[in-house]
Amino acid sequence: MESAEIRRRWLRFFEERGHTVVPSASLIADDPTLLLVPAGMVPFKPYFLGEVKPPFARATSVQKCVRTPDIEEVGKTTRHGTFFQMCGNFSFGDYFKEGAIKHAWELLTGSQADGGYGLDPEKLWITVYLDDDEAERIWHEVVGVPKERIQRLGKSENYWSMGVPGPCGPCSEINYDRGPEFGIEGGPAVNDERYVEIWNLVFMQYERGAGTGKEDFEILGDLPSKNIDTGLGLERLAMILQGVRNMYETDTLRVVIDKAGELTGVRYGAGEDSDVSLRVVADHMRTSTMLIGDGVTPGNEGRGYVLRRIMRRAIRNMRLLGATGPVVADLLDVVVKTMGQQYPELLEDRRRIETVALAEEAAFLKTLKAGTNILDTAVTETKAAGGTVLPGDKAFLLHDTWGFPIDLTLEMAAEQGLSVDENGFRRLMKEQRERAKADAQAKKHGHADLSAYREVADRSGATVFTGYETTEGESTVVGLLANGVAAPAAHEGDEVEVVLDRTPFYAEGGGQLADTGRIRLESGAVVEVRDVQRPVPGVTVHKGVVQVGEVVVGSAAYAVIDVKRRRAIARAHSATHLTHQALRDALGPTAAQAGSENSPGRFRFDFGSPTAVPGTVLTDVEQRINEVLSRELDVQAEVMSMEDAKKQGAIAEFGEKYGDRVRVVTIGDFSKELCGGTHVANTAQLGLVKLLGESSIGSGVRRVEALVGVDAYNFLAREHTVVSQLTELVKGRPEELPEKISGVLAKLKDAEKEIERYRAEKVLQAAAGLAQGAKDVRGVALAAAQVADGTSADDLRKLVLDVRGRIAGDRPVVVALFTVANGRPLTVIATNEAARERGIKAGDLVRTAAKTLGGGGGGKPDVAQGGGQNAAAVPEAVEAVERLVAEAA
Repeated sequence: MESAEIRRRWLRFFEERGHTVVPSASLIADDPTLLLVPAGMVPFKPYFLGEVKPPFARATSVQKCVRTPDIEEVGKTTRHGTFFQMCGNFSFGDYFKEGAIKHAWELLTGSQADGGYGLDPEKLWITVYLDDDEAERIWHEVVGVPKERIQRLGKSENYWSMGVPGPCGPCSEINYDRGPEFGIEGGPAVNDERYVEIWNLVFMQYERGAGTGKEDFEILGDLPSKNIDTGLGLERLAMILQGVRNMYETDTLRVVIDKAGELTGVRYGAGEDSDVSLRVVADHMRTSTMLIGDGVTPGNEGRGYVLRRIMRRAIRNMRLLGATGPVVADLLDVVVKTMGQQYPELLEDRRRIETVALAEEAAFLKTLKAGTNILDTAVTETKAAGGTVLPGDKAFLLHDTWGFPIDLTLEMAAEQGLSVDENGFRRLMKEQRERAKADAQAKKHGHADLSAYREVADRSGATVFTGYETTEGESTVVGLLANGVAAPAAHEGDEVEVVLDRTPFYAEGGGQLADTGRIRLESGAVVEVRDVQRPVPGVTVHKGVVQVGEVVVGSAAYAVIDVKRRRAIARAHSATHLTHQALRDALGPTAAQAGSENSPGRFRFDFGSPTAVPGTVLTDVEQRINEVLSRELDVQAEVMSMEDAKKQGAIAEFGEKYGDRVRVVTIGDFSKELCGGTHVANTAQLGLVKLLGESSIGSGVRRVEALVGVDAYNFLAREHTVVSQLTELVKGRPEELPEKISGVLAKLKDAEKEIERYRAEKVLQAAAGLAQGAKDVRGVALAAAQVADGTSADDLRKLVLDVRGRIAGDRPVVVALFTVANGRPLTVIATNEAARERGIKAGDLVRTAAKTLGGGGGGKPDVAQGGGQNAAAVPEAVEAVERLVAEAA
């Protein structure tokens, strides 16, 4: 049974039993404590935490997941992988243990002809928590599993929580016996390699307190409603149903292994080392494709770094297998075709995914060369010092900065006769992981900070947003917070967070900045609103300062936004949509939105592109946008189902989380996007859009910045003034400016060259006199003097070398010349071979002279350069050089 069929059967089974099918969320986690979605229940987390009321009593999904803590183990074992799919069914206060257990058993053991997976019931073993008598009774008495195939395990194996205070409960796991060839008998309590876990049923029935580990926490009591969260690993079930030994031999990974083998001439199974590399390539290329598909781009931070590291490990392992050229295109082609059966969006977005992946491959191949050069230098330095071990910090630098995994460093060092301080390397890696773990743990504590906002939501319900229809309106103060803590009242001068039951204020989101304005209370109190945020779903918080009077919870209020600011932001937001569409028309679908910010009168728009956008293309895009403005297209917003939005071709932003009902903003026949922001009613209201330029903000991501409306007009007015001034200066028409200014610059450049030639000649003319004026200092010919101010360092160096060459004979020669340029003294000193044989070195002389000048310097024994801060000390420096020469001679 193919993986795609396993997925289809799962969703169909639970949909037929009253579950709402929830599409997989993006791998980009909608959670500040997570970089990527690591578990199937993550999209349902707000429901389990009580932050949001679930819109359904039953749900099911097949969620894309990525985990990377054990990335170094991928390939070395057949159990570790970075990407996996978690099939889940969820109940929110509906069915509980018996329902979950019966569903699981029916789907697993039901015949394939009837839509089940057809597993042999005799091969299924069950584990339950130590004291979960209820679960054991259901498995034995209701389902009919023999007691000898039900085992009890402890808290670390069969108890679940999120790691923070909140819901928790016992679990029950279903394990499949793969037979004696995989180890001794005795059930999952004895051998989890033979008895592999395929499905975990979590019974959320208790509330846990604070704690640090998986077992170190207190059970506070029962939850008000009991929930179910289950997870079945699709890859593990595929392994069993397809009769293969491990997940790497299943249909979605084996094809990638075969393609990698075809490209390198290496057969899977030929050797342990090559098998490890082939498994790494298969796993990492699939993960990379899925991450790019969900909008992640390679970078040096956060999820971008995760993607970059995974991609580079795949490419590096292809090189170890013998690949010499680019390979990503061929590997990605196989992944897209295979995974596209389950996720059609990969096929639709193939061009963009390829563009991002190929750009990263090209960048890494350059980095690989640079890193190799650095490794060679480190090896040379180690050998020169008489060492045989490459320091751990060098290996760590190569790993952390240049993406060299330790095994590559070990292999390359061994080729040059060195070992590597692996202990030192692993100590640095451990310190790095501990810092990352501590940071992640600190972020988790953020749940506690939101409790006050959740209490307002529980007590008063969600804030109703009226800002689409009006810019002001009546409301009631339902919540008041100071420093994140609920307060009954606030007084003049206090910084507060006000929650209203309804509001025209737009909370920052979707790239649009928040509204500002005022809230007036019936008592006469006034709150100046400076920012609006949504800390938890459904709660809009107005942050500001009490300007007059006292604010009390329960007071009637009248909220008024800054209309001028709102309109300016709305113009910017509508212009962003037009820019997005115009860029996609010009560059193709690869120019997908990667972020934006809409502020009054201006906006920035980030989009995918592996290279800079040519100026001519940007000009065409700007012209297209302004042509649309002149067509006076109506801007309309409509709420519809996500399915209908997709059918209409609406564009969705990567990484954004959308519900079943979405708001679609349509600009005539030109643009259609999912958007919750505010917009103009007609494109004519924008007036004018001026693109200021584009730049890179990361690998494969470009940024356009632009002005809208009056701001764009003011910019062009200033530009026109500058053009008028230039035409007056050059006595020409505006269209002649490029040619005339180029001519002026060419003449200026020629004049500068002539001046430079004349100045160099004048400097070198002094060489003969300086050589003739050299004095004898205990047998050393010393030419030490201050030359004309303004002499450049380059000219001073040429002069010093010329003077040294003019002093005849084979006697020792020292030339020390000084100048003052831009108010700062500069010196260059040179010696000949005879002087150096007496121990007189230019570097030593320069350090003495520069110290006298209040600065520093250095160089080689034959030529050195220095400078300082005290120009008045040049005569003293000349004397210091002469004294040192006399002492050395």
